[in-house]
Amino acid sequence: MRILDFLKGDFIDVIHWLDDGADRLVWRFDRQGHAIRYGAKLTVREGQAAVFVHEGVIADVFAPGLYMLETNTMPVLTRLQHWDHGFRSPFKSEIYFIDTTRVTGLKWGTKTPVLLRDPDLGAVRLRAFGTYSIRVTDPARFLAEIVGTDASLTADEISFQIRSLIMQDFARVVAGSGLGVLDMAANTGDLGQMVARHIAPVLDGYGLSMPDFVIASLSLPGDAQDALDAALRARAPGGLRRATPPPPAPDQLWHLARGGDTYGPYPTRQLAEMAQLGDLRPDMHVWTDGQGDWQRAGDVPALATLFASRPPPPPKD
Repeated sequence: MRILDFLKGDFIDVIHWLDDGADRLVWRFDRQGHAIRYGAKLTVREGQAAVFVHEGVIADVFAPGLYMLETNTMPVLTRLQHWDHGFRSPFKSEIYFIDTTRVTGLKWGTKTPVLLRDPDLGAVRLRAFGTYSIRVTDPARFLAEIVGTDASLTADEISFQIRSLIMQDFARVVAGSGLGVLDMAANTGDLGQMVARHIAPVLDGYGLSMPDFVIASLSLPGDAQDALDAALRARAPGGLRRATPPPPAPDQLWHLARGGDTYGPYPTRQLAEMAQLGDLRPDMHVWTDGQGDWQRAGDVPALATLFASRPPPPPKD
């Protein structure tokens, strides 16, 4: 987790933090009582910030990069200590490394139901749960407001405070939204954004942001939940039963008699094409299942219309 290099006596020359994967948000560099050499190397990796605290006062904040700890790279500490440009002495400061990456998969839920009045269901007790993520956006503010003097801090250790904030704001939002439970349940994404916007200024005061807030489920007790489920099914795009149209009727098949032979069977659509080409005439005999005897095509009601659009024979010159 940490590497301390003592290259010159008891003075620290190298300062950095190798995350040990323990989901730490904050780790205080352990000087073990030693002073930091002027000109020591500070390495801040991607997804980290380093905050210097000198005699209880937050001083310089370092973003990712490689730094030589000198007066020009520590302007706040230099001003606090009234160091001049000839300063070369070792100094003692507390250094906190803060993880600024997104911490995901944190869970929230209502310990006690939220009481609200629904226009359809009346007074109901609503429960909810879901997930959220957090991110340190202002390391100095986060250190001052949340961390204090803790040498190490994990996301789980502050999640209790954040869950309490979530539940307070969730109750305020759902009670003041004017929405019915059905509308909330059908639009949990929009409701989650409302809660996230409401809580954002509070988290900002702690140096935090909430990139994601998800309402995974809303539930009601007993019969009220059954009524809600039924209403959601009815409202869902596929929830309403729609009459299934009957399959199209199969095309009727016809046999054609010509020159003492029979041909076919032909579907009606093919007979229509034959009629247009002159291969089927009204005086030709046709037969189809259930018809009985052969009949002239022009005398069969189902086929008579096929010849209506045929032009008469051309006039003789």
